[in-house]
Amino acid sequence: MSKLTTCETYYSSCEMMSKTTPHRVKLETLGCKLNFSETATMQSLLGQHGIVPVAPGEVPDVCVVNTCSVTALADSKCRQHIRHLIRQYPDALMVVTGCYAQLKGKEIAEIDGVDIVLGSEHKAEIAQYVMKWFENRQQQLAVTPSLDIRSFSPSCDHGDRTRYWLKVQDGCDYWCSYCTIPAARGRSRSGTIAQLSAQAREVAAEGGKEIVITGVNIGDFGKNTGEHFLDLLKSLDDIEGIERYRISSIEPDLLTDEMIDWCARSRAFMPHFHIPLQSGSDPVLKLMRRHYDRQLFADKVQRCRDLMPDCFIGVDVMVGTRGETPDLFEDSYNFIKGLNVQHLHVFPYSERPGTMALRIPYIVSQQDKQARAARMIALSDEKQAAFTRRYLGTVRPVLLEHGHGKGMMHGFTDNYIRVNIEPDMSLANQIVNVKLLSLNDDLSVDAEVMIE
Repeated sequence: MSKLTTCETYYSSCEMMSKTTPHRVKLETLGCKLNFSETATMQSLLGQHGIVPVAPGEVPDVCVVNTCSVTALADSKCRQHIRHLIRQYPDALMVVTGCYAQLKGKEIAEIDGVDIVLGSEHKAEIAQYVMKWFENRQQQLAVTPSLDIRSFSPSCDHGDRTRYWLKVQDGCDYWCSYCTIPAARGRSRSGTIAQLSAQAREVAAEGGKEIVITGVNIGDFGKNTGEHFLDLLKSLDDIEGIERYRISSIEPDLLTDEMIDWCARSRAFMPHFHIPLQSGSDPVLKLMRRHYDRQLFADKVQRCRDLMPDCFIGVDVMVGTRGETPDLFEDSYNFIKGLNVQHLHVFPYSERPGTMALRIPYIVSQQDKQARAARMIALSDEKQAAFTRRYLGTVRPVLLEHGHGKGMMHGFTDNYIRVNIEPDMSLANQIVNVKLLSLNDDLSVDAEVMIE
């Protein structure tokens, strides 16, 4: 089996190689928006060493998979994806990083064809590891993940998309009973307002118009610096050239009334929130060791709605967690049904080794988990369709994405309705007014650009 070596020993031997090395990389991302942000940054770091994204039809020299480990299903999908890429590109250097690599690095190292395994803390050093591997042609390198992750690696990029993701925070201190993220990502830490505002100004200089603020638990921004998330929002709002910001996800107990009030009157923050709920049942929330009850959640939703009537609110919902009896699920379902929210990101509970939830005696069958998830997804579709229909025939501003091929261009309204228009590459990365015409089965809307 491969020899494990520490990051410090291996990294100290790394040397910069020519920036013109003609290697091509295929980067794949599984999981959250934060992972997408970090993948885009890894692409930039590799590009500084002459490792460029593979073009359609080309065979890559390097494959990088940025993994997720939020559920057992996520682990399984990661393994399948890694093996698929190894079969498709058997001669390529295979690099695996991310949360799955952090939690189960040895398991990944045992997959035949994996060359480099990097824990979460070493993503920022990926270029050095890759270049050193090409220099020495190591058989395999599995970097021992640090169990005490303290470093914060800035990340702000867009990859092949129009919108940028700005990573402002990483890690989590809360240890919910079902979750392994604190082990995968470490304790909460963040950059400074000055650093992050400088990154946003660089985005503006590059012509970027929209930034999505990401992190593991962004409401805890500044715990290690003495700064506050609201002050970061105010600083970002002052940056000329950035016309849109979105807050990717923020815990309800950390979304203060002051933040909501300020976003409602801000220059560039869109009427769009994503607020994790997980369950609409107070007893289940207690079993999950969440830090709020459903009344607090309902109050936050109502305040957003009162101050921003057009706002789009997305919600994370977990079903089938240990302890969720049929009656408690119905209680959760009925509460969520009564919420004025627009989208539910639904996922069945997954057993995670080492979590406190494993001590809870009541176990929901896999069949019941799937049935409950299906009901929640159907409810989500009903809510999103009803919300979108309200805006058919109206005109909304849309930031149009770069098109791919000859298909329809798409983008999102200020309040996060996905629209499709006939392709016009001159409109890419432009905010234009469109008239919303008709709702599609996938809940997107066909629209036409308004000629001014």
